[in-house]
Amino acid sequence: MFTKSLTTALLGASWLALAQPSLAETAYPLHLTNCGVDLVFDKAPESAVTVGQAATEILYALGLGDKVRGTSVWFTDVLPEFAALNASVERLSDNDPSFESVVAKRPGLVAVQYEWHVGPQGIVATRDQFADVGIPTYTLPADCVGKDNTSGSDGTRTAMYSLDSLYLGVAELAQIFNIPERGDALIADLKAREAAAIAKARDLALADASAVFWFSSAEMDIDPYVAGNGGAPAFMMAALGLRNVIDSAEEWPTVSWETIARSNPTVIVVARMERRRFLADDVEKKLEFLKTDPVASQMDAVKNGRIVILDAHGMDPSIRNIAALEVLADALAGFGLK
Repeated sequence: MFTKSLTTALLGASWLALAQPSLAETAYPLHLTNCGVDLVFDKAPESAVTVGQAATEILYALGLGDKVRGTSVWFTDVLPEFAALNASVERLSDNDPSFESVVAKRPGLVAVQYEWHVGPQGIVATRDQFADVGIPTYTLPADCVGKDNTSGSDGTRTAMYSLDSLYLGVAELAQIFNIPERGDALIADLKAREAAAIAKARDLALADASAVFWFSSAEMDIDPYVAGNGGAPAFMMAALGLRNVIDSAEEWPTVSWETIARSNPTVIVVARMERRRFLADDVEKKLEFLKTDPVASQMDAVKNGRIVILDAHGMDPSIRNIAALEVLADALAGFGLK
């Protein structure tokens, strides 16, 4: 488990490498502690398989698409700039891949988004099972830093999600693959966009504005999955000056519409995705429900059209968090809130 000081130190080291290009090369053997697991790399992996869209898109953004031999666990279409690249990469599964299908690709690394998939009780496999066949695994720190994954599939946040954990994952993957300068450049770009979006929202000087993030619902007429007070959406709300009306340490608790309606959020954010596990995965079904349900339709946000449609994957810890911040900040500016 990384501490805040260790996260800062590692990211600081990557900035030093950027300032001194002659040193921007990984020194092997590389020793890392990743989500409680000690890793040693004698050289850069020659290939990778990803279990989780966030891990896939980070590798693509780092220019490592040619090393990805297979992907899995998709919520939505790949980022447009990677569409052609992604079309040439084998998709092992839209959802959970089998352990055998991952191992069959003989990857030099398995990059993982969630411990739920590859972790102590991983539904794909444990990290030890991969280690037993000589395949190292790397889990994005965003899923373990300040988070307890022993309670349910979504886990519970013990500290507010921070983009520092996302940037740490970018920096360490760049280190592993011996391209630290690419990691520095990507982090610098993401940080600049993050700062600009936050500044735009803060300039609105919002007074007691609130929000709820609706991801999906197992059935349209039952309690929805909404963002708790510790995950990526909670970070976005806090960063942009919004109060989360949901008071829960769970990542995605189920909360009744009666409770949400009583809190009367200023803004409702709904997820758009291509996944169709549940009827409410369809954003049009969500919008129809909000306008026609006798309880939800009475909220001020619905009556006044203060509904923001956000990329579902932008609600998970991922590089899409930056674009989500930008979309939300633009929407707040357009609502005329003060």
